[in-house]
Amino acid sequence: MELQIPAPAGPVKGYLAQPQRQGDGPWPGVVVIHDLAGMSADTRRITDRFAESGYLAVAPNLYSRGGFTRCVKTVFRDLTAARGRSFEDIDATRTLLADRDDCTGKVGVVGFCMGGGFALVAATRDFDASAPYYGELPKDLSILDGACPIVASFGRRDPILKGAAAKLESELTARDIPHDVKEYPDAGHSFANKFPLGPFNVLLKVVGFHYHHESSEDSWRRVLGFFQDHLR
Repeated sequence: MELQIPAPAGPVKGYLAQPQRQGDGPWPGVVVIHDLAGMSADTRRITDRFAESGYLAVAPNLYSRGGFTRCVKTVFRDLTAARGRSFEDIDATRTLLADRDDCTGKVGVVGFCMGGGFALVAATRDFDASAPYYGELPKDLSILDGACPIVASFGRRDPILKGAAAKLESELTARDIPHDVKEYPDAGHSFANKFPLGPFNVLLKVVGFHYHHESSEDSWRRVLGFFQDHLR
């Protein structure tokens, strides 16, 4: 269902998915951060799947204020700076979940592509677990100091994140942060996203941006197992 998320800069549009076959709750929460495409059918599909797995899930629309181009510029500026209105919107979504009577108060965050970068930085912002998918690493890796447990997923055929998995693994190990980092040998960028782009999917596959079912399903298994350990 659609909802409004109260935030410091004004309400943010969002999408809420509630467990239907998991009893009456309360349930742990998950904030789902969309990729560059925004609040797409794929983002709703992912949010629904977390609800089907027993989580109260909300996806905030980080493009709620202004046109697409203007919002993309603002959101990426916030991501690069690791602060700003976009993080306030994410924090507001976490607070909305944690304060609900049907939430246990434990809240995780998951993000894809651009959202994966946000999920990494947000791991230091009062979340209980973070699951970044092929997210760009922060330029200042000291921001990971004190991060919550992280389960991260990358594709070895990703043309823009070469070596990111190994680097993140090393940084988290050095900081003694509980983690599970995996790089899938047959996957590229966006391997867990389903984009309805028709013939353009062939071109995206050639350049390393495509859905890979086996890698996606294994990552779901890992993320849900990790969240089971740290959110329940």
